[in-house]
This record gives sequence, C-alpha cells and structure tokens, in this order.
Amino acid sequence: MIEKQRLSDVSWKKWGPYVSNREWGLVREDYSENGDAWNYTKHDTAEAKTYRWGEEGICGICDDLQKLVFSIGFWNKKDKMVKERFFGLTNGQGNHGEDVKEYFYYLDSTPTHSYMKMLYKYPQNAFPYEDLLKTNAERNKNEPEYELIDTGVFDQNEYFDLFIEYAKESGHDILVRLTVINKSEKEAPIVILPTVWFRNTWNWGYDDYKPQMDSEDADRISISHRDLEIKNIYARDSLKTLFCNNETNNERLYQSVNESKYCKDGINDFVIHGSSQAIDPKGTGTKASFFIDETVKGGESKTFEFRITDKELKEPFADFEEIFNLRKKEADEFYVHIQKGIESEDEKMVQRQAFAGMLWNKMFYHYNVEKWLKGDPAEVPPSKSREKIRNYGWKHLNNEHIISMPDKWEYPWYATWDLAFHAISFSLIDPDFAKYQLKLFLFEWYMHPNGQLPAYEWDFSDVNPPVHGWAVFRVFKIDEYIKGKPDIEFLESAFQKLLMNFTWWVNKKDNNGNNIFEGGFLGLDNIGVFDRNSTLPNGEQLEQSDGTSWMAMFALNMMRIALELALYNNVYEEMAMKFFEHFLAIANSLDNMGDEEFSLWDQEDEFFYDAIASSDGGHMYLRMRTIVGLIPMFAVEVIDDEMIEKLPNFKKRMKWVLENKPELASLVSRWEVKGQDSKHLLSLLRGHRLKRLLKRMLNPEEFLSDYGVRALSKEYEKNPYTLNLNGIDYSVKYTPAESDSSLFGGNSNWRGPIWFPINFLIIESLQRFFFYYSPDFLVEYPTGSGNYSNLDQIADSLSKRLAGIFLKDENGNRPVNSQYERFQTDPDFKDYILFYEYFHGDTGRGVGASHQTGWTGLIAKILLPRYSKKEIAESETELPGEVKS
Repeated sequence: MIEKQRLSDVSWKKWGPYVSNREWGLVREDYSENGDAWNYTKHDTAEAKTYRWGEEGICGICDDLQKLVFSIGFWNKKDKMVKERFFGLTNGQGNHGEDVKEYFYYLDSTPTHSYMKMLYKYPQNAFPYEDLLKTNAERNKNEPEYELIDTGVFDQNEYFDLFIEYAKESGHDILVRLTVINKSEKEAPIVILPTVWFRNTWNWGYDDYKPQMDSEDADRISISHRDLEIKNIYARDSLKTLFCNNETNNERLYQSVNESKYCKDGINDFVIHGSSQAIDPKGTGTKASFFIDETVKGGESKTFEFRITDKELKEPFADFEEIFNLRKKEADEFYVHIQKGIESEDEKMVQRQAFAGMLWNKMFYHYNVEKWLKGDPAEVPPSKSREKIRNYGWKHLNNEHIISMPDKWEYPWYATWDLAFHAISFSLIDPDFAKYQLKLFLFEWYMHPNGQLPAYEWDFSDVNPPVHGWAVFRVFKIDEYIKGKPDIEFLESAFQKLLMNFTWWVNKKDNNGNNIFEGGFLGLDNIGVFDRNSTLPNGEQLEQSDGTSWMAMFALNMMRIALELALYNNVYEEMAMKFFEHFLAIANSLDNMGDEEFSLWDQEDEFFYDAIASSDGGHMYLRMRTIVGLIPMFAVEVIDDEMIEKLPNFKKRMKWVLENKPELASLVSRWEVKGQDSKHLLSLLRGHRLKRLLKRMLNPEEFLSDYGVRALSKEYEKNPYTLNLNGIDYSVKYTPAESDSSLFGGNSNWRGPIWFPINFLIIESLQRFFFYYSPDFLVEYPTGSGNYSNLDQIADSLSKRLAGIFLKDENGNRPVNSQYERFQTDPDFKDYILFYEYFHGDTGRGVGASHQTGWTGLIAKILLPRYSKKEIAESETELPGEVKS
C-alpha cells in the first residue's frame, strides 16, 4: 500500500491540519494581571490581535513548526465580520461551560495527510452572534444549551455546505479543492478568501527576521521564507489579491499607535467596510488573501481550486483531477486494509470518520513557560502577579511539537491522560506517531525534573490518572503485532522515564506512606461529593479508591514492561520483582489501613468507596457508588508459565515472597493458583469481589445503560446521595447529561454520563479476567435477567453498546444525534458523526465538547474485529485486528 509506505517518509508529514480552531481565550495567550485567560483575548478582538504562541483558522493547514499557515475565510455579505474562525461561548458565557457554536465535520484523512476532507456548514444569513450570547446567558444549569440550530438560521436550508479537500502531490506541493453547495432554493452570494500568513516570530525580541509575500497577479501569491520550501500559492477564479501584515491593530484595541500601517484585520476591513486604506496597495505583506466573489444559484454546486507549492507552475491546475483521484483511491485502499473483517458499511463509515477526527485534531502546540512568565524582550514586561497565578513551577517546560489535541476548539491544549487513549487509536493506523506522542511527554522539556507529567496548561500541576505506562505497553504490543517485530528501544526508553514518574507518585501522593494514594480529582472532575482537590477544614484526608487503584494498575503495568524487557536483558528481572512487590503492598493497603485495619472495600455494601481519614485515625466511608469503585478492576495482569520459566531470577524471588509473605499473596493474588493453560493472575479482585462489583455494574438500575457503563449509579436519580460534613450539607444526584453545578466549570460531568476511556478500560479488564478464568466463570448479565454470560461475552456486549451510540438503530437513527430530529432524518446531517466528550447515560446523545474525537476515537478500536490465533493462522492475508485473549 502506497500510503503505508509513505509513513516512513517524514516529508509527507511536514504539512498537515496542525492549526488550532481557537487560539483566543487560552492560557498561553493570557498576559493579564489576574490570570483571566478567557477574557484577555476574545473572539471579537481575535481578528485584530497578533498571537504570541500559535494561530487559528477554519480548516487550516500549516508546516510542522507553523511558520506558514493556510486557511479559508468566508463572508455571506450579511455578517458583521469575515468568518475566519469558529465562534463559541467562553466558560462564563455558556450555561454549561465553553461551547463551540458551529457545525463542522471531519470526514476523511490519511495518516500522512496525503488526502483530507472536512465539511463546514455556513449560514447564508447573518450569523446570530448576539442571540447565542444573550439566550445562553439567560439559561441556567438545568436548561439545555441554546445551539446554533435553535436560532433558526438553518431554516429553509439557507446555508452553504462547504467541502474542503486537500491532496498532496508531494510533501511540499499541496492541492486544495473547495466545493460550495447552496442548500437553499434561492441564489446566494459568498465571498471566498483563501488566506495565507506567517506566524509572527519577529516582534518578540529574539529574531527580527521578517519573511515576506507579494503578488504581481490576481491568481498567484509568492512566498519568501528562509526556512520553507513553499514558494507559491495559486488560485483559480481570483479577482485580486489583498495584503496586510500579521501585526496587532493597537489603535483599535488599545487606542495607541500602530507599528504597522496595514494590520492583521486589514483584509477584514476591506471586505466588510470597503476600507482600501487597510490593505497594502503595493501588494506585499506577511498576510494575504485571494479575493473571490461569487453568486451561487439555489441547489447549485461550484468548485474552486488552489495550490500551495514549492514549484513554479505555468498550469498549476492541469493535473488537479488526476492527483485528487489518485490520492482518494490510495486513501480508500489504505482503509480497506485497516477495515478488513468489518462487514457493516455503517461501521466502516463511523470508524473512518473517527480516524479522520483523530487526524484532523493534530495541532502545533507551542509554549515556553519561562518566556511566558518573564515576558519577551521587545514587549512590556507582564505583571509580577503572573509569577504566582499558574505554572510558575514549570519553568523547564518548552513545547514546540505536533500533538494530538482532545478538541481543537474546546480543548486546544493537551491533556496527558487523554493523550494515552489517543495513542491507542493512532497505533492502528500510524504506530510510529503513537509512540512518538507517548515519548514526548517523557522528555525533559515536558516531564518535570521531579518526575511529574504535565496535566494541561490551565494547571500543569493537576494530577491525571497514571495511565501512561498502560498506554506505552499497549501501543508497544499493537506495534509489534502490525510490524511483526518488537520495538524494544521504544519500550526500554519509556520504561526508564516512567520509573521517575512512578517514584513521583510514591513520594508525593502517598501522604502517610501507607500505599494509599490521594491524587485529587484525578481527571474525573465533579464525580465526588465535593471538590476532591480541596483541602478539608479539620485536617481530614481523603483516602481514594481510584487513586490507590490507578497506582496498583501502574505497578502492574511497570512489572509487565519489565518482564518483557527481561526477555532481552535479565537486568530487568529485578525491576519486575520490585513492581511485583509494590503491587502486593498497595493491594494489602486497600484492605488494611492503620491499626484499625480499615478497608476501602466495604464488606457491608460489597463495593469500593473513598473514605475520609480524620486526624485521630478514624475513617468514614463516602458511600456513594460511582465508577471510582469500579476502577480497582483495572489493576489486573495475567502471566503464563512460559514467560516465568524464561526468567529464573524473577521466578526464584517471586517464590520467596509468596512463601515468606503469605499474608500479601493470599489477600488478593491468585498467582499460586493456576488458571486455564497454566496462567497466573495478579489482581486487586478475587473472584468473589469481582462478581459483587459486576453485580452492581451490570445492573440496569445502577451502572448499566443501553449505551455502556454510567459514571454514577442511576439509583441516585430518585434517591440522591446526601452527606453532612463539618456542618455542610452535600447532595449528589444522578445527572445523565450536562452538569447541574459549576464544579470544575460545568463543561464536563461525571455524575451519570457514559465516558469512553473508563468503558474501554472496563472492557479490556474483563477480557484479561476472562483470559485467566476461562469460559466457566459466569456472571448474571444483565443483573436480574436470569441470563448468564462469561466475561468475554460481557466485554463484547459492552463494546456493542458503545458502538450503538453511533450506529444506525432499527429505525435508521443514531443515538448520538438524538438531540434534534433534523439530525436524525435530514440526509445532509444524519450521516455526519460528531464524537463528543461524553454521552447521555440513558439516551446516548452526545454531550460536552463536540469534537473530542481524541478519547472517544477509541470507537475506532472497538469496531475492529478480534481474531483467534487459529483464524490468523488460516488467513492468507494479514488481518488488522488483534489476537483474542
């Protein structure tokens, strides 16, 4: 396959969709005195302000260091501004937090971005900016969000479908095709502004080199940059070229003198207001647009073509059709192989759009914390207050890489535990990129010198679940399966750095040295009775089932990596033993904390709970059933005798521990009891506890939804959980969709919805338990049904429930789109998929960030078939799925 061969050629990834959908309202662009990032740069000032750290655009592409950016702007001749960026509400403006208010869909992309396609739905009438702001401001947390479709702007189909496609002739020769379709019956005007600009690198006082672009013709812009191969951009049907500079309009924003006569918003002012003095008449600058003014008849489709190239071309569009057809054919061939074994065309379409969302959400991320804290030499020094607002302990952090984002509008900054899940999906189509992403965060310009991994730019010191080790080994095995050989160098390098991270956890998050880990909210936002990051007033401490369980899982991940490395270097046997013992110690602590032998496993309820430890040594359960109590399932590993026999030193030491510390081994480990085919189990759960947890988890009245496992028991819908602590009353009810509180901003909610990362780990854990227990270990599923299934069958069923969120049901509807009837029935909406942040616990509709394909992109992995070793042996061709446990 040609696309697969290209993956080893770095030039094919030089250009990609690495442009943010939102640069305004970000921490790294915030130079305020109070750290109010959302209000320092705003949507309505973004067109006039030069950014320090990155750029934004609609369907934009750039080189991998974002020296040059290409994007397309539009104007329907009714809007107050050119549509150069997607509009949305800030965290304070939305009744459920920040929220993009546009409809755009990622439809296709290859891993090298040799072919890409997306769709943007652009209204023909004035965009309802004020209506969206005003109506959402009037709504409270118990009301739904007021969406763009609610405004009526799409009534009578008065909008354009804008299909944007890219096809590369080579790594530095990129063809662009824009198809404009008028969906209404009436003709409508549209101004198209293919725009190119240099990221401003010259104003900050480090390097005053200023690249230039110019034009002598209406259909060509010439590029001159010392670091770029790109020399020309061509356009078909352009009336003229418009030039200004990527410089802040100080006069407009700050009522001070402009450094440049032709500022960043010059093209906008010329198009909207006819201000000819806003653009450079000489046809030079650092930002430029082609100007295309068209009227499109009702139902008509028009195509426009552009080319970004390192060549001088007399006929730049002569080979357009041929190249586009070839790249589309190669993309189809690539995914035919990836999707081998998937029979349903609907599943193939959903998976391909999921991969597209993953690939389009790559972004150039640039942030040097030390420079950000100090300010730049050529700029006014920032207020001293910023040194204590956020991230002052992360001066070493210097990021300038292509990184997979959760959502390039709502979360255009990395989140470390999100990225671990992203890597799983990426490994199926581009395992080298997946490994690169995981290694990045272990490098010294990401990882803190003390071993902590950065969480996200709002507070790098926040604590995410330690899933990096799990992802490293998971990607390592997928990569080995795909390529037929293990990348030991990657695994060993990652292991060495993960040792530092594990040590940080042990030293910083085990306050009492008893192997009970706190960690705070641990990425689960409002799942607790109160903010789990807060300090309790009377010296109490929160003992967390999930924090401790994540660390048990981390210990097992590290043990498994060490065992794998020990097959090549017996030095690692000692490391494997270290993590084997550490896991046993953590497991023991879950059942025995302090003199009173208090356990986080509640014998009465038969569930894991968080507990509050008072200063006098007493403990109190927080008996609220959430997925926190299911996370102990994730600490499970199965090792077979064949591996143990290859590692005599590990076997000898392990035997000594089991014989001399039987209280540890007998408590949670089934190591000494061989399962099917002489397998050994390490887990926090013995068979009885696993069955008791599953009884709750698989109960439709508690955790089990038609669409996966809920984050909170549905029991609290009618009977909210209540707690009085230090004279304060707390109450938590089952809230299956948007949050009804402002805890953590209210944009996400862990009190009832379905979240893909947790469901994915539940499924994998059940598969591992099945690998040990065999088909004879049966559990009632669903609870109360009288039907019994083995753990592998339950895992497959949960996978189907998750897939059912996106796939057509018996009525041809997709639960993900159930918020609006039009999204279910209109052929121009119903088969375009948005991969939301989380999903309604009862209906499966999408909630939260609408393009968080990152970890919701796990659906791509879930839709792949799993094969038995026999099926693989009998197959004449390479199969894309993995071996069944």
